[in-house]
Formats: sequence, C-alpha cells, structure tokens
Amino acid sequence: MTYQRWTLRTEHTCYTVRLSQEGPWAELDAWGPLGVEDGPSALERSRRTHFITPADAAPAEYLPYGLRPFTGSEVVAARPDGDERGMWWQFQGAEATAGSLRLAFTDEVIGLRTVLGYESVPGTDVILRWAEFTARDEVRLERLDSAAVNIPVSGPARLTYLSGQWSQEFQRTRLDLDRGTFTIGSLQGAPGHAYAPWLAVQDGEAAYGIALEWPGNWHITAEAEPGGGVRVRAGRVPHEGAVLLAPGETLVTPRLACAFSPDGLDGLSRVWHRYERRLTGERLHRPRKVLYNSWEATGFHVEAAGQLELARTAADIGAELFVVDDGWFTGRHDDTGGLGDWYPDPAAFPDGFGQFVAQVRALGLDFGLWVEPEAVSPGSRLHAEHPDWVYRVDGRPARLVRNQLLLDLGRTDVQDFVVGTLDRLLGEYDISYLKWDMNRPPTERGRPGAGAVDLDAEHVAGYLRVLDHLRTAHPGVTVEGCAGGGGRVEHATIARTDVVWPSDNTAPLDRLRVQHGFLHAHAPHVMSSWVTDAPGVFDPRPRSLAFRFVNAMCGVLGIGADLRAWTPEQRAEAARWIARYKEVRDVVHHGEARLLGTPDDATCGVQYDAGDRTVVAALSTGRLDGAPLLPGRPARLRLRGLDPAARYRDTATGTSYGGAHLLHHGLPFTWSAGHDADLVVLTRL
Repeated sequence: MTYQRWTLRTEHTCYTVRLSQEGPWAELDAWGPLGVEDGPSALERSRRTHFITPADAAPAEYLPYGLRPFTGSEVVAARPDGDERGMWWQFQGAEATAGSLRLAFTDEVIGLRTVLGYESVPGTDVILRWAEFTARDEVRLERLDSAAVNIPVSGPARLTYLSGQWSQEFQRTRLDLDRGTFTIGSLQGAPGHAYAPWLAVQDGEAAYGIALEWPGNWHITAEAEPGGGVRVRAGRVPHEGAVLLAPGETLVTPRLACAFSPDGLDGLSRVWHRYERRLTGERLHRPRKVLYNSWEATGFHVEAAGQLELARTAADIGAELFVVDDGWFTGRHDDTGGLGDWYPDPAAFPDGFGQFVAQVRALGLDFGLWVEPEAVSPGSRLHAEHPDWVYRVDGRPARLVRNQLLLDLGRTDVQDFVVGTLDRLLGEYDISYLKWDMNRPPTERGRPGAGAVDLDAEHVAGYLRVLDHLRTAHPGVTVEGCAGGGGRVEHATIARTDVVWPSDNTAPLDRLRVQHGFLHAHAPHVMSSWVTDAPGVFDPRPRSLAFRFVNAMCGVLGIGADLRAWTPEQRAEAARWIARYKEVRDVVHHGEARLLGTPDDATCGVQYDAGDRTVVAALSTGRLDGAPLLPGRPARLRLRGLDPAARYRDTATGTSYGGAHLLHHGLPFTWSAGHDADLVVLTRL
C-alpha cells in the first residue's frame, strides 16, 4: 500500500494523517504523544475481510455516504431531485504548513468539492478540525459533520460526558462502551442543559477529548467498532434535516477541537483550560472583578433606593461591580411583560437612570446590566410593531415559554435592532458589564415565506454577529454568557464572552457538583460563581458561609445574597473572604488547575499552581454514611504536580511541608461543625 503522510505537532502531542493512493479516503495513522508517529499505526487493520468494504476496514478520517454505507458516514449528499445519492471521492491535492493541513476531494457526479481542514493550536495539545463544502451544482446536504476521530482502545472504551437538566447541569457521567453506538446532542437551538457538546474517551490513562464549537443544534456520536477502536463523529444538526447549497456556494462546518492527554481526565482538563485561555486572548489579563448581582435580593422589584442600599453594602464588603438583573425596564413587573422594550422604567428611577448609574459608580463600583436580547413579551411595544419578527408557523398558535416568545435572530433586521439597542444602552449609560441571558428554546420555528432556509444556522450566525459587534465596538465591556443557567456554554460563546454562568442553582453542595463537572471541560477564569443563601435542591444538607465562599472562589467570585438580611458578623466574614480572593485570583484564573477528589468523597478540592504559589480550595461534604469524623484524625488531600524535593510554607499558619509529604501523605484538614471549608495558600521556599 502506498501513502502520502502529514503530521501536525502540538505542544506535546502529534496527529498524523495518511492518504491511501489505492482508495479515495484519508486515514488516521497516529494520535497521541510525540513519537507515536514513528511506529506502525495503532489502528492498522487487516484488509482481508468479508462483508466489509475496504473503507470500513480502514480507520478513515472522514467518509461520505457511498464509500462507507455500513458503519456510518460523516457527510450525506444528494442532488435535490434525488436521482444521485452518495459520493465517491477523488483526491485533488493538499496544502500543508507547519501548523495546518488542507486535503481537497471532489465528486464530479454530485458536483461537490470537500476540503478537510486541520490546524494545531500553539501552546496547547489541541488540533482543530472542520470540513468545507463547495457546490458546483445545487446539492442537498443531509448530514454535514465537522469531523470524525478514531481512538484506539484495548477493551471497552470509558466514555465521560456532562449531562443534567436545568439547575443540575454539567454532571460528570461515565459509561463503558464495549459495542454499539452512543449519542448525545440537542435540538433546542442551543447546546442545552441536558448535555454539553463535549466528550472524553479513555483507554487506560490516555484521555482523548472532543468539543464542538457550535451554539445551535448538535450531536456527538461514539461507535465501538469491530476489531477494537472507537470512532467519534460530531457536528451541527441542520434545521429540518438538510441544507441546500446553491451553485458556487460554500458551507464551512463548526470547528471540532480534539485534545489529548496521557494523564487521564485531570490532565485533559488542563489541556482544555489552556485552550480556553488562548480563546480569551488579551482579555485574559483583565481581572475578573468581584460582582454583586441584585436578583436574589429583589427579583423583579427593582427601584433606585433599594438598589443603592444594596450597592452601598456590597461596596462595604469589597465588591467591585454592581449588576442590576431582570426588572429594570419598562413594563417588567413580573415575567409576563416588558421584554423587547429596553428602556429604563422611569417609575423605578425617578431621578433618571443615568443619575442612578452615576450614584452606583460614585461608590467605587463598576456598573452592569442584565439583558435578554433574543426574547420578546407578547404585550410589548416591540411585538406590537413587529409581530413578524418572532418565530412562528402561519395558522398555528404561538407557544409561550416563560411567558415569552423568541425573536428570529437569523433576520438581519432583528440583528440590527439588537445591535442598535445594545449600542444605545452602552453609549448612553456608563455600563461596563453586560449579562446576556436566554430563557427559552425556539418553538414553532418557522419564518413564513422564507422557503427552505436553515433557521438554526442563521440564528447562530446572528447571535455571533451581535457578540462580535460587542467585542469590536465596546472592547472594554465585560460580557457574561447565560442561557437559563448553563444552556449555551461552548467554545464559540466562550471565545466572545468573558465569563459564562454554569447554572441557576447556587446551593452549596449542588453547585459543588456542577462546578466539578464544569471544570473538566472549561477553565476557571470563565466560570462565574455566586455566594447566595439558596437552600439545596438536590442535596439539602446545610453548609457554612465559608463553604459557599471557598466554592465560589474556585472560579470568578460573585455575591447574590440579600446583604440587607445578613448580620454584621456575616458581612465581616464576607469581607475577609473577598479580600483573600483578590489576593489569589490571578493564580486561580491563570494557573494550572488540578481536581482533587470528587464530590462523592468526604473531602475534595481544587489545586491551582502558578509560579511559586499553590492555592488549595478544600471542601468537606461530610461523611456519606452520616457518621461523624473521628476526633483527632484529619482529612487529607494529596496534592499533585509539586516538586518532591522542595519545601512549601502555608502563608496563614507558617507551617512548612516537604513536597514529597504533600504529594504522598497529603495536606491535612481538621473539619468540625461550622468548619467545612478552607483556602490554603502555599509558597515554595
């Protein structure tokens, strides 16, 4: 067999593609640590098979329907009349540089040119993959995955994915896949709360990860194939099942990020963290300020005097940013009205909204505002003037979700309205923080008279266009991404926002599980986390204020409780925690994070390392069997990644530890009633 071969190298790994000259497909030769490309492919298989095509016997990179009809395809194409279905590729050429590769294939019968794109991300162990389709004649694309990856396994593949529901997002879930097919995805017009567009596959300690950069409908499918190996394909799901490409039109699929670590899920999480720090770019170096959000305190009952009282208290305990949430605009007395009419309520701000903002800023606080640009209330002025702007199906009733409708953000006039609204608010008032929320999926998703259009892709394009405008026109504004909690968290959103909101559930033990799963896939500097008084929903066991603060300090600290109801002692404790957070947030946001244990353990935590400083956030979940801790026997967290020959000093107590002691014996914690969390800062001597 004769091959052409290309290798893309990342910081510590490689990804090698080879092209058979005897068949129109590309194969994966090696994916893993540097050096594996020098030996035979781990996925090499015999081609002396029965009832399997040559394409099925090869670890193919990307195959169209027609070449691989038995075990699945990444692209299904046909002529609109249906006379021709399936493709047989001919290789056209390659463009290769040190960090990128483009392989071009054509099918003259269907009239479609396909380019497979590869790009290594400097400073990370991530390879980006995508596909580009250009039509010579009109083509119907029924499946258009971004990529497929082949992963060698010696036994059942250990799959880890993030599942859940509203208020219980990012639950780390595991599955052993010996044979068969496993699929996750969303048809909610957003990644959704049920699954994150992220998957890890393990064989031993080697961990392979993929994440799809797409804030619309999507799928990830893993298939355990005969002979050993798992094939994972992922991509967007076209609206109404197909996309029509006009002659000369090109479609580019979302990017699929492919990551590798030899150090298991914990090592893989740090690969994703480095990648997301790169996505953030220069904004990474802008401190994430301590936020106070008034929603938990006032709900929809927003009025200037009460908000200023909260702002003064927030400033007193050390908050740096005050955010007014839902309820600040005309007609918004509950969730039945106001959305779309984005003007401050003059009754709530009798001296003018600009004066109110100035008063908040005079306290030394930045000012932020909540918006839900994609939503509209049926009784709003906007809906009365533009009823055609909402998704709808002629002759069918409109369904209300959370008493609201959804704007068709795929329309340029709707995009222009949203851009104009945000420009007006950010230009007229001194706003430095914007919380973008989305609280309902699209239903009755139609646009009468538009014909066959991909409404999901157009909505995504409109959403990203508005975010790109915010980044360009208002570069100093911090943008938070939210969708009823963690319903829209993926790399396209993370690249254009500063923080994302993982869940509406802020109860301490519930939130611990949310954040544990979240940090497997996403970086601490994008994880907005609040301290509130919320009771547990799924785990109601009480926890201290210290627990809530230490848990929230594992990401970007915010406070959402009603500070007016806190005692002076609680406020003083909060001020101490906020001051400590400001001392360590650069380590938390820029350092290497290691997950220590899980919420199922009696003690778990997160370790952050940057330079000569190590920060350990330790949390006690209590004995799972309900028994008290044995007196005099401390809990311990074994740290990782330290120099065993070095010594480390606890900056609070002065205690000195050997690195080997911390690695093998562990950092001790003595828990008791009311003492269920701690933040330890170690300095290397």
